[in-house]
Amino acid sequence: MPQDTTRSRLTAVTDAAFAATVLAGDRPVVVDFWAEWCPPCRAVSRHLAELAEEFGDALRFVTLNTDENPETTRAYQVMSLPTLLVFRGGQVVGSIVGSRPKNHLRLSFARHLDA
Repeated sequence: MPQDTTRSRLTAVTDAAFAATVLAGDRPVVVDFWAEWCPPCRAVSRHLAELAEEFGDALRFVTLNTDENPETTRAYQVMSLPTLLVFRGGQVVGSIVGSRPKNHLRLSFARHLDA
């Protein structure tokens, strides 16, 4: 299956790398829990790729394929896709479940920059 080029602009994370990449991050991290079979996940992925460029180094965006990484998916009780969790200092400080317009995502993420 061809790779979605919008997703390639985001950093993929796995169960094995989750703690080092997300929990020990030095800035807020948005984790996109997604799956290949999820059509709304593709729309959110496009928004996140664009927002990653807008936010630059202030906010990190990573993706986690839930089918390939069930351990982290279970640990954070992700039951619906897409789910976006915002981490700061190793803790979940925000969440969005389901597809949302890009502007809604932008405003939600911006709140975590100065928190």
